[in-house]
Amino acid sequence: MIRLSHTRKAFAISIVLIMTGLVGQATAATTTAQPAPKPSASAEPPAPSAPAAVPAPSKKPKRTTEKAADSKPKGRTGPAGSLLVTGGKGVALTFDDGPDPDYTPKLLKMLAKHQVKATFCLVGTQARRHPDLVKRIAADGHSFCNHSWNHDLKLGKRSHKAIRADLARTNAAIRAAVPDAEIRYMRAPGGNFTPALVDLSAELGMRSIYWKVDPRDWEHKTESASAHRDRIIRIVKQRTRPGAIVLSHDYNQPDTIEAYRTLLPWLKKRFHLVALT
Repeated sequence: MIRLSHTRKAFAISIVLIMTGLVGQATAATTTAQPAPKPSASAEPPAPSAPAAVPAPSKKPKRTTEKAADSKPKGRTGPAGSLLVTGGKGVALTFDDGPDPDYTPKLLKMLAKHQVKATFCLVGTQARRHPDLVKRIAADGHSFCNHSWNHDLKLGKRSHKAIRADLARTNAAIRAAVPDAEIRYMRAPGGNFTPALVDLSAELGMRSIYWKVDPRDWEHKTESASAHRDRIIRIVKQRTRPGAIVLSHDYNQPDTIEAYRTLLPWLKKRFHLVALT
């Protein structure tokens, strides 16, 4: 009886130990299965453990990268790296498409009166027709700019050979009148610069110039002469800042010449006017 009692007692103890172990495992499993508490809004989110959890990149870094890749200072260069500004505080007045036998002499007279130097962007065919005006521009101390042979708006898209020939021919026409003329600048007709045009101009010793101020003095089909003149004056006054390159035209633009009767004294009072050299 005693041996049987001990056997039963041992069996009972074994049963209790087994049940205790099972309960402990169940408790541990239950604890493991419980989800982690949701982090508060102020807590740092855990690092993602799988590629699918990596957040999509924002657009802001991309814009920053694009800006950093641009080696040209914003606001200082135009198409294909052409110049928008003088590089200093001086304001450069530039006149395109001449020389014009009717209006260039009037402009030169005004510039001399106010002791202002400017830059003349000459078309080759006009320089060939009016060498006397080319000589006068140089004699008055103004600087030259190559504006192509016949104002070809698609010059920059021509072959390298055609571009080079056009620019060289224009320079030759200017130097036929002024043999020692320094032609340090080139402006594409219509401002239609291309990398090829800029590069080939540089090979010929010319920097490409665009503009910062454009009164669009050539565009006046629906305006009266007085309205056209007033618009030129208003735009130049409103937009000119130190360092600006100002675009205007002396070829067949009588209203432009009249506008500069007002603009020259106004500009000279407020800015240092320079010829590009």
